[in-house]
Amino acid sequence: MREKWSSRSAFILAAIGSAVGLGNAWRFPGLAAKYGGGAFLFVYLIAMLVIGIPLLMMEIAVARYTRQGAPGSIRAMNKKWESVGWLAVSNGIGISIYYAAVFAWVILMFIISFKFAGMTGNTEAASSLWADTIKTTGTTSGFTTISWPVLGCLVLSWALCYICIRNGTTTVGKVVKFTVSLPVICLLIMAVRGMMMPGAMSGIAKLFIPDWTALGNSNLWVDSIGQVFYSLSTSMAIMFAYGSFLDKESNIVVDTIIIAFSDMFISILAGIVMFTTMAGVGMLDNISASGIATAFIIYPQAIVKISDNGVFNMIFAFIFYFCLITLAIDSLFSIIEGISTALSDKFKLNKKKTTLTICIVEGVISLIYVTGAGLAVLDIVDYYINSYTLLITGVLEMIVAGWFFKTYKILDELNRNTNKLKMPSWWFLPSIKFISPIILTGLFIWNLINLIKGGGIYGAGDGYTLVSNIIFGWGTATLILCSGFIIKGIVKAKSGKGFEEDNRTWDELKEN
Repeated sequence: MREKWSSRSAFILAAIGSAVGLGNAWRFPGLAAKYGGGAFLFVYLIAMLVIGIPLLMMEIAVARYTRQGAPGSIRAMNKKWESVGWLAVSNGIGISIYYAAVFAWVILMFIISFKFAGMTGNTEAASSLWADTIKTTGTTSGFTTISWPVLGCLVLSWALCYICIRNGTTTVGKVVKFTVSLPVICLLIMAVRGMMMPGAMSGIAKLFIPDWTALGNSNLWVDSIGQVFYSLSTSMAIMFAYGSFLDKESNIVVDTIIIAFSDMFISILAGIVMFTTMAGVGMLDNISASGIATAFIIYPQAIVKISDNGVFNMIFAFIFYFCLITLAIDSLFSIIEGISTALSDKFKLNKKKTTLTICIVEGVISLIYVTGAGLAVLDIVDYYINSYTLLITGVLEMIVAGWFFKTYKILDELNRNTNKLKMPSWWFLPSIKFISPIILTGLFIWNLINLIKGGGIYGAGDGYTLVSNIIFGWGTATLILCSGFIIKGIVKAKSGKGFEEDNRTWDELKEN
């Protein structure tokens, strides 16, 4: 008997928790600041409607019907394309390994936030606090240097992840009630404080008043589409897993719209916090599109300038980093849930033991990020996954659903329990078959051209080498792209030992 969500709200909150992550709190405001505020929001909304919502609906609907994780769902549509599902799973593996390290940094900053009490007005000390503590070299050297505080926080991050999902939907449903509501409460508290600061309205104006000339900047469109695509947690096996636990009577159309616009609402709320606070301390032009720079270097400078009271600034720091903790935890455990579901489905494994094994194995691999070179390695791996393998996976998912399967069957599944609000074919079918694959392919080519223009070395200006790009960048991408072949080899090895695959097609699963 497959596990199910205890309630509709449990699924919605879990999906929102997965979609809403650190990128909402730090990357979204940075991109809005970079691209004319309201102009970026306008393009973001278009991308959400044209690409984000249809793709999210597709993943959830297919998984609900098949009752399978990503590989099983793709296989049910077309047996020859199961490897696309393993691409999604492998994306999740690569992302979760470094995401746990970022989570560890957030936990670390929360723990040492008491230090802000003695830094009032000292922006230099505040900006170097994180880098000094993690002992980063900023380059791909320093693998023998270890930050013990980060190591302790990394172990804690994996332990928290396992605790949250050890019993699947049962524990996830309980945890997300808090991990989704708490960051909203924290953001509202910080937004109120930000609105009370002098100059706050100039921040609000910069966030919401469009600079329409920015629409002529091709980078705006690329980054807006990318933010939607990455933010909704598609193409990394999460939504397939969550959708597979849905009750057959659920209303996917309404639930997906709630999830997508909740994700957008929290992003805008985080933008209000960032823009009003930075305006209030005279740093409005310092907002960076780099999330890590914003959270760990720039925003600490703002924290020590919020007031002349060190204790108040310290409390504000605790609230800010606690907010980031609650945003990070459910994003991390949702990725692990997607991986665990796929593996346990395929090889008929015990789900709880599989989850524990994944956390241990990935935890060991993530130790590379506690070294002095960890930040640079993370930057490289993040770039290659987000710029290439995620996009390839998204394109292939839609090619399978749009061209190697009767797409109207997915649309029928979407609208199965809808009353008035249905997903129209004129919106869904063109998006899945034409618009989204073309746009995401264009985004992939755009990233590749920019890499070639930079001499084929990502981060060359920051001291990253060609060797580090090959090992950590292309090496990671190659492993992800070969994951389907690796799984086939494992299946072939097990097939002579009594192992049988579930090869049922979509039509054969009709009454599943």
